[in-house]
Amino acid sequence: MAIHSIEPERRTLHGHFSRDLPPCLTIDSGDTVVFRTLDARWTVGLPESGKWESNAPQFSPLDPQLDSGHALCGPVAIRGAKPGMTLEIQIKDIVPGGWGWTFAGGWPHDVNRRLNLVDSPTLLSWSIDSEAMTATNQHGHRVQLRPFMGVMGMPTDEPGILSTAPPRATGGNLDCKELVAGTRLFLPIAVESGLFSVGDGHARQGDGESSVTAIECPMKRVELTFILHDDMPLTTPRAETAEGWLSLGLHEDLQEATYLALDDMMTLIQEKYDVSRADALALASVVADLRITQIVNGVRGVHAVLPHDAITFPAP
Repeated sequence: MAIHSIEPERRTLHGHFSRDLPPCLTIDSGDTVVFRTLDARWTVGLPESGKWESNAPQFSPLDPQLDSGHALCGPVAIRGAKPGMTLEIQIKDIVPGGWGWTFAGGWPHDVNRRLNLVDSPTLLSWSIDSEAMTATNQHGHRVQLRPFMGVMGMPTDEPGILSTAPPRATGGNLDCKELVAGTRLFLPIAVESGLFSVGDGHARQGDGESSVTAIECPMKRVELTFILHDDMPLTTPRAETAEGWLSLGLHEDLQEATYLALDDMMTLIQEKYDVSRADALALASVVADLRITQIVNGVRGVHAVLPHDAITFPAP
């Protein structure tokens, strides 16, 4: 199986999803790609302390229409990928760069309106030590790192330019903090060749991504292996972590996103344990956790978690 690399340069970067984007790389199922990524806002260095208006250095040139979203690397085409198949992404390694940032308040987002912070911006500038796996901000607050990619996904089969902001069934801006190294993410494929892209590195984030940002950072290394499945039909993203299986529900309404995550978790329990749908719901109520993935992307996310050792009998 081949190993490829993608560096962030003009031909590999884009700020939207589209079924019409030409791939920057074509690979076979089983191949690995090692990416280096920019941060979500296309910056190439820390802003001055306190304000984005201080003009942080930014990648150039940018197209105001095509690069208005997260800075994504790709797309990667997978030979043989067809609509109806599933793409497995094995997350092998994620190494953050040396700096990051988190902002809160200061703009008319729903979170800031509700919490009365539209006129009260703040910016935390983080120094990241990827060997010690810590980040320290300008006030001396230190946190442990748990890096993951906020955006991993493919376009849907829709015409035109698609925003990178909302997550979709085919992935995208999932912002699920569980998708760390060692995890397998499964996404339904909607277009020929898949056209996978990645970006929006997060050094650390809490469930919900409450301020609209995590520790946003570039990534020095993102190692992903891609495998096609033609016998695993999905309607929503799933993942397998060290803790257990995840099903992700996505919808503008948080309650509906919850039901979608629960619905797929019931399907997963049925598949694994050969039980009725009612029994699957009963088992989910006993052993599965419902967690808020994020509340800030327009389309909200909820993930249901089934621990690996939660149900031990009967098993197929």
